[in-house]
Amino acid sequence: MMYFAHEMSRAALMPMRMMSATQSTLLQHRLSPFSRLPGARSVASAYEVFNDLTRRYPKPAFDLPSTICDGQLVEVSEAIVKRKSFAQLKHFERNVDRPDDPKLLIVAPLSGHFASLLRGTVEAMLPDHDVYITDWRDACKVPLSAGDFGLDDYIDYVIDFIDHLGPDTHVMAVCQPVVPVLAATAIMAEDNHPSTPRSLALMSGPIDGRIDPTAPCKLATEHNLAWFKRNLVHPVPAPYPGVMRQVYPGFLQLTGFVNMNFDRHVDAYRGLYRSIRDDHAEKVDRHREFYDEYLAVMDLPATYYLDTIKRVFQEFQLARGCFKHRGRLVNPAAIRDTALMTIEGEKDDISSPGQTRAAHDLCVNVPDSRRLHHLQPDAGHYGVFNGSRWREEIAPKLKGFIRSA
Repeated sequence: MMYFAHEMSRAALMPMRMMSATQSTLLQHRLSPFSRLPGARSVASAYEVFNDLTRRYPKPAFDLPSTICDGQLVEVSEAIVKRKSFAQLKHFERNVDRPDDPKLLIVAPLSGHFASLLRGTVEAMLPDHDVYITDWRDACKVPLSAGDFGLDDYIDYVIDFIDHLGPDTHVMAVCQPVVPVLAATAIMAEDNHPSTPRSLALMSGPIDGRIDPTAPCKLATEHNLAWFKRNLVHPVPAPYPGVMRQVYPGFLQLTGFVNMNFDRHVDAYRGLYRSIRDDHAEKVDRHREFYDEYLAVMDLPATYYLDTIKRVFQEFQLARGCFKHRGRLVNPAAIRDTALMTIEGEKDDISSPGQTRAAHDLCVNVPDSRRLHHLQPDAGHYGVFNGSRWREEIAPKLKGFIRSA
């Protein structure tokens, strides 16, 4: 009922949003006599903030039409090279002949935000790599006829995508997928799969959530699985294609994201109000560029979400050596020929330092000469894969690691 009530409240707000948009225009347009009233811009600013806070944010585009290769501007186009029910494999095709560039699969997190959250990640790797990314689908748009999707299915998808790309593929997992990607690599290595990744980069994810637990880790262990199912799993309402599919709704995830840094977000919208009022267009654009991405969220399949809570955050199965994929024990020690790099942020409040580095303790047969750990000073969770520290300090180290693998 909660999902249904949420959709009803959105519908109920629609007349107010239309009215506030009209009023804002009347109070700001240079030809409107109302724009000359005292305090007109302040009121108009309040209307715009209201609209920003209550509107629906669609799936953002990657919007990467070009890149720079060897100092030359190169066109980039997006192509879907493999489609599955819950994800598609997207290729960023560069209009340039660079056959020696490493093939890189970026596994985006399925944890609330769309894959476009990694726009900056893709942008930094494009000049020197042939880049692919997992583009996960919003579960509310996947009809029940497509079947269920759990953590084992996620691993199957990763293996299928790597197999599609073939040998000498380098894989980079950002945040949530570090566990299923490490599991997929271990399975492929144990099976002597010809497309076993040449290198694996794991970034800020919960390989071992027991290490310096963060707020999300503590939440998972403070409640049993029944609590999560009872409070956070809801059926998708009509008219979505996935009607009656059990999901962890995006709007509930967003509530959790916001509450983790509530004061920061309040200050950001106070700043937006002042920027609109004072006609600081550049500041308004910067705010909206960030929040258009941050507030665009997707529903997660309930089975996958509950599997992840139980197996990754409550039972720590991979770290404890008891993680199974479809009944088969996953053995990270089987990884021998895949180079391993782990990357963490010193100030990460989602996956604290040490949680990702734990992968080295599991992959005991990777030679020391083919493993690397990087702890980025002063970087939070988002800063590990986006922003200036990512571009200027982390990405160059990752590129060097991939080239040497």
